[in-house]
Amino acid sequence: MNIVLLGPPGAGKGTQAERMSDRHGLPRVATGDIFRAALAEGTPLGLEAKRFMDTGKLVPDEIVEGIVTGRLGDADCRGGFILDGFPRNTHQAEALDRYLASRGGEIDVIISIAVEPEELVRRLTGRRVCGGCGANYHVSFNVPSREGACDACGGELYQRDDDNEGIVRSRLDVYKSSTEPLIEYYRPLGRLVSVDGSGSPDEVFTEISGAIDAATEREGR
Repeated sequence: MNIVLLGPPGAGKGTQAERMSDRHGLPRVATGDIFRAALAEGTPLGLEAKRFMDTGKLVPDEIVEGIVTGRLGDADCRGGFILDGFPRNTHQAEALDRYLASRGGEIDVIISIAVEPEELVRRLTGRRVCGGCGANYHVSFNVPSREGACDACGGELYQRDDDNEGIVRSRLDVYKSSTEPLIEYYRPLGRLVSVDGSGSPDEVFTEISGAIDAATEREGR
């Protein structure tokens, strides 16, 4: 089964994608991970992407599409995948459709996690990261035992630069203008499921699992 996971920054896509991967035995294909791997390996597309990133420019769609579809061609994706962070706009969605169609495939279900903007701001601005081991905390709902210190390794907690309120709101504006239109792009397929992301991670996962189970039954798998 091929799954696309949509949602704004702070909606919990990464957490849900990992849980979906474990439950359904599908690889999580996360754009950030693919880019880091391509840069580390020094692939031609990875080096081309780095050229844009080093100058602070957005990586063109064609390069992003090439890196992602290259990953989808790996053996572990032949039985399906969970796309987290791609596509980000309709141009990328169209390229993905063409790529899958050329291999006799398609997107089976699109999960859109919806969360109110102010809740997203609260989630992201309250996030704290351990400088030692990378563990995540939150000032409201995942508070460390000792203020400012990681429970796991004792490392100092800090707020990421892109988690300050001004940048968070800018990221949400970009999502609304570029990525949110994908909801209408996918809606005519009849495979788009909107999930309320304001609940607990367990509640959200239960709703997502129900949508995937229904899609599996619909496809007779």
